[in-house]
Amino acid sequence: MRILAEDEWRALTAAHEARVDTVTAGHRARRLAGAKHPVEDFLFTYYGWTPGRLGRWHPGAGVGLAPARATPHIGWRFYRRHGDVVSVDVAAFLEARGDTMHFVRELVARTAGRAGRFGCFGLHEWAMVYRLPQADVRHSAWPLRLGRDGTDAVVEANQVACSHFDAYRFFTPDAVPRNALRPTRASQAAYEQPGCLHAGMDLYKWSMKLSPAIGSDLAIDAFDLAREIRELDMRASPYDLRALGYEPVRIETPEGKAQYVEGQRRFSERSQALRARLLATIDGLLAASPGRTR
Repeated sequence: MRILAEDEWRALTAAHEARVDTVTAGHRARRLAGAKHPVEDFLFTYYGWTPGRLGRWHPGAGVGLAPARATPHIGWRFYRRHGDVVSVDVAAFLEARGDTMHFVRELVARTAGRAGRFGCFGLHEWAMVYRLPQADVRHSAWPLRLGRDGTDAVVEANQVACSHFDAYRFFTPDAVPRNALRPTRASQAAYEQPGCLHAGMDLYKWSMKLSPAIGSDLAIDAFDLAREIRELDMRASPYDLRALGYEPVRIETPEGKAQYVEGQRRFSERSQALRARLLATIDGLLAASPGRTR
């Protein structure tokens, strides 16, 4: 086990907290004001972890903090004290979260092992508003860039091929039969692939679900990637968000499709690097405690 002295872990804690404060400042201000943002608030409203939860620094399994009496971690779940050192109790974590860890490992490994597909063009957001009146769309405060009929025409003129269940499940009833795939929760690991923007965003979810065994350095890197992916996701959506400073990626045109794919490929490469880090950490945890998982 690597042991961090008090000055080391306090410096890492402060750096993490400052980084989280910077990227969550807008959301926290809007929350106090009762305002909403269709792009920047998504990671908090959809995934559900608060800025405070993200801002709590965890060293990850295999790292001890000394002296124990000085750390807040001593009172946190899944930590234990050995002598004057506090660290993640891997056996207790796997006893409680072993099923989740195995699920995440299988899903992430199978996703990482596939070739990316880059022909969806972000049409999942269009399929979520297909043939809906404006009052019923998710972000009803924002106009559709091409209007109601123009939006529906884009869906009808293109092949929708969404592989991500948690996007597909929000398709309108009229859009569901237009999807070339039929992903389900049970088949999630069989469908997800590294070209998918939502699969990339979900790396934040998996990192947080496996906290504190997964360190905060990986979680905040995944959060930052998810923030950037969300921006492309919504710039390519049917909503007109130019008033917020987001120039549209016009996926209804050949040029817009090429622009989307270029961004999609960049994010896929970064997502694959995070998947490798996440898998290496999970495999190390499982190897360290054989027989203790459920």
